Amino acid sequence: MTKIILALLLYLVAINIIAFFLYGIDKWKARHDKWRVTEARLITISLLGGSLGAYLGMKTWRHKTQHPKFRYGLPLILFLHLVLAVAAVYYFL
Repeated sequence: MTKIILALLLYLVAINIIAFFLYGIDKWKARHDKWRVTEARLITISLLGGSLGAYLGMKTWRHKTQHPKFRYGLPLILFLHLVLAVAAVYYFL
């Protein structure tokens, strides 16, 4: 495994863990009337590779499940990331 692939995998693991817990933190802040994580930040972390973690966080914490941009947008981003991953594996391996 090359160093670039290893670095990419570590990045994806890290950003997905961050995205997962960011949804949990925002849910906690919503319940405790604290300063919230912006929707733009939640979407951005998904677009930057954290779509799986964001989706799992949304489902686990039951957070943002009624908002259409999250309900339909996150699965779409996740699908596009999976297509990109399959294409990259096919192309590079």
